[in-house]
Amino acid sequence: MTLTFHSIIILVCLGGLWLGADWLVEGSVSIARKLGISELIIGLTIISMGTSAPEFAVTIISAFKGLSNISVGNIVGSNIFNLGFILGGVALVRPIATSEAIVRRDGSVLILSTFLLLLIFLDLRLSLWEGMLLITFLVCYILMLFHARAEIGEEIEPLPFNWRQPAKLIVGLAAILLSSHFLVESAAFIARSFGISEWVIGVTIVAMGTSTPELATSLVAVIKGHHGISAGNLIGSDIFNLLGVLGLAGTLQSLTVSPEAYGSLLLLCGMVICVVIMMRTGWRVSRVEGGILVAIGLARWIMDFMR
Repeated sequence: MTLTFHSIIILVCLGGLWLGADWLVEGSVSIARKLGISELIIGLTIISMGTSAPEFAVTIISAFKGLSNISVGNIVGSNIFNLGFILGGVALVRPIATSEAIVRRDGSVLILSTFLLLLIFLDLRLSLWEGMLLITFLVCYILMLFHARAEIGEEIEPLPFNWRQPAKLIVGLAAILLSSHFLVESAAFIARSFGISEWVIGVTIVAMGTSTPELATSLVAVIKGHHGISAGNLIGSDIFNLLGVLGLAGTLQSLTVSPEAYGSLLLLCGMVICVVIMMRTGWRVSRVEGGILVAIGLARWIMDFMR
C-alpha cells in the first residue's frame, strides 16, 4: 500500500474519531438520564470519558500491538496539544475566564499527576503496579470532585430520548474503535517509511487526531460564553488521560518507551506549570498568553520532527 493511501486513511480516521466521540457522548448522556443517573455523575464520568474515548482506544490498541511509543506518546502529545494548540488557540479567539476551583483543585491535581508520570518513566517503563497506582489516584480525584460539587447541581442541556440515542452510542463506539485501529496501523507504516520514530508520530500526528473532540468542545463552549466548560474540559481531559487511560493501559500491558520520550515528558511538565500560572494571573487566559501557548506547541512539533 502506498503512502498516499495511508495518508488518506489517517484523514478518514480523524473524522471518524471526531464523529464517533460526539455520538458516544450524546447517546450516553441521554441513556444515563433515562435511567435516572444524576447530572453530576453524568458530567464527571460519561462526558469526560467520552471526550477522551479516542485517546483511550488508540492507547489501548497500540499497547496490545506492542507499539508502546505510540501508546504513551499519544497521551503525552494529546495533553501538550490540549494545553498548547487548543487552550492557546481558543484563548486567541476569546480570552478564557477561569475560577479558583479550576486553578487550585484541578490545576494542582494536573501538576501532581504530570510529575508522578515523570517519576514513573524514569526507567522508561510503566508497569502493572504503576498503572494501578495511577488508577487509584484517579478514583481519589473523582471522589474529591463528588465531595466538592455535591451542593452545586450543575445543569447539562437536556437531550431528547428516542431509539436514535442507543444507536448513536453503538455506532459512535464502533467508529472510535475502527478509526483507532486503522489510524495506528497507518501511522506506524508512515513512521517506518520515512524513518521517523514511532514516538514522534504518536506524540504529534496521532495525538492531534485523538484531541479533535476536545478542540470542538472547547471552541464551541468559549464562543457560547461557557468559559468554565472550556477550561475545565481540557484540564479534566488531561487528568483522565494521564491517570485513567495510561493507568488502565499499564495494568493490561507493561509499556516501555524510547529515551526520546523523556524530553516530551519534561516539556509537558513545564507547560502544565505555565498554564496553571496563566489561569491564576487575573483568573483568565488572555490572548497574549494564548499566543505563547500556541508558539510553545509549534516549537515542540518542529523540535520533534527535527530529531
